[in-house]
Amino acid sequence: MPTDPGRVLAFDSGIGGLAVVQALRTTLPPGTLIDYLADNALFPYGEQDDAVLVTRILALMEERIARLRPDVVLIACNTASTIALEALRARFDVPFVGCVPPVRWAARVSQTRVFGLLATRGTARRPYLRSLRDTFAADCEMIVHGARTLADLAEQAFLGRPIDDDLVAQELRHLFEAPNGDRIDTIGLGCTHYTFLSNAFLRLCPPDINWLDPALAVARQVNHVLEMRVADRSTSASPESLCLTGPAADEQALKHAIARLGYQDITVLDPTPIS
Repeated sequence: MPTDPGRVLAFDSGIGGLAVVQALRTTLPPGTLIDYLADNALFPYGEQDDAVLVTRILALMEERIARLRPDVVLIACNTASTIALEALRARFDVPFVGCVPPVRWAARVSQTRVFGLLATRGTARRPYLRSLRDTFAADCEMIVHGARTLADLAEQAFLGRPIDDDLVAQELRHLFEAPNGDRIDTIGLGCTHYTFLSNAFLRLCPPDINWLDPALAVARQVNHVLEMRVADRSTSASPESLCLTGPAADEQALKHAIARLGYQDITVLDPTPIS
């Protein structure tokens, strides 16, 4: 086994993947390098064409993997995971860990056999989600809401800004006011951004709802992959980086927020290689 703790590259369309980075910081061995890339220039991914996203994600990974030489790449984005993991694994000789909606988990814990799933519109409409339901939750009713505004609200919450409870409650009503929505006893988070709204969800929903956030389980899987990596893999010795593909809307607020996760600065990638 390697003696160095290794290097992880985490990727998301925005800052939502930093929720998984939080879990990585408490799960991975001390000294593990965690780079982060947010494709904020094309945020939100749930509103983009699949073919455009796959091409773009491959190009972004080409540049980052060549520069950073990570031991494992975490696709900390449900949309990107559902459409691009197969292409990424075919292109690159590095392990990938993805994030998928916690449908199997919800089916295991729901007592009423009716559970909700909060996701982006893109994830909600994809056949992959129906396949998960048919494979792992065939005896359950899955009520899905493709929420457009929650990712934006989550980014504001991460930056420490106040969130309008009425806007969050409006999105939650789509689950509870659906047919059989009154029987929901479990709600899964199908977008990594939504972790940053956990306090609002707990405050605005019935207290007996089981909330399923896959961030910790994903972090444990990354740790497992790191433990299994080959001893002679060449990991880059460059310091950790947090990169964006476009200017931050509020750079100072973002710098303050990412400092809590150990990042000191923000780099904006040269768009030439990915344009």
